Amino acid sequence: MKVVAGLGNPGRKYTNTRHNVGFEVLAALAGQWHADSTQQKFEAEVAEVTIDGERVLLLAPQTYMNLSGRSIRQALKFFKLPPEDLLVVCDDLNLPLGRLRLRRDGSSGGQKGLQDTINQLGTNGFARLRIGIDRPPGRMDAASYVLSRYSRAERETMDEAIDRASRAIATWVREGIDAAMNQANAAPAD
Repeated sequence: MKVVAGLGNPGRKYTNTRHNVGFEVLAALAGQWHADSTQQKFEAEVAEVTIDGERVLLLAPQTYMNLSGRSIRQALKFFKLPPEDLLVVCDDLNLPLGRLRLRRDGSSGGQKGLQDTINQLGTNGFARLRIGIDRPPGRMDAASYVLSRYSRAERETMDEAIDRASRAIATWVREGIDAAMNQANAAPAD
């Protein structure tokens, strides 16, 4: 079994905000791979899909972004999975809009949900797929920016990025992290 944890904030007021791109990727995977019904477990909404014979738990922590690691730790512990079987999907202010960056491990880069996951698991040895949301314009506060919604043009870019992200995650499940990094980290075709 693999776990794909998409980070975001629960509740309708956060739907379609920049910070919730992790939830959007889970929704894309759930639709593409025909997820079973959603359940509440591990302080998260969870659903299961099968990608080419591999069980994949789609985990959307409902703890709010900054406490996401608690939910992820519970799921890994329950299924007795090592961190290598985890992929975390989150937004990244330091990447251009729609750009993907998949790594097998590393720092949080200031992303608080990712940092909480590192703290809760006691390791940074798990895959993470960052999706660029760009920097705030002008003097806009970063906290306000990540909770804002996309313009129509930005939405198109993000929809394409979410599609590329879901395909890269399927590659990670099937072929492993190296093949998925080659796919995800390539610049998108114009």
